[in-house]
Amino acid sequence: MFEQFTVEETNLICVFNHSRRDMLIAELEAALPSFDDPDMTDLAQTVLDGLCNMTDAEFDALDFYPEFEDYEEQEV
Repeated sequence: MFEQFTVEETNLICVFNHSRRDMLIAELEAALPSFDDPDMTDLAQTVLDGLCNMTDAEFDALDFYPEFEDYEEQEV
């Protein structure tokens, strides 16, 4: 069974088309060489590993909404 993605992994996933697991994998693999930051490359590779180790049904059951750890709603 797949463990949930971290906040950072979820936020990265939300940058890409995540309507289908295979499309997300293809887009991440295509983008991987363009990452200049080693930490970002590691993060993307961790996401790819997670995606490759889950089924389409497991992927479809996930909700992808970007999360903001320090977000506080402010009055306008």
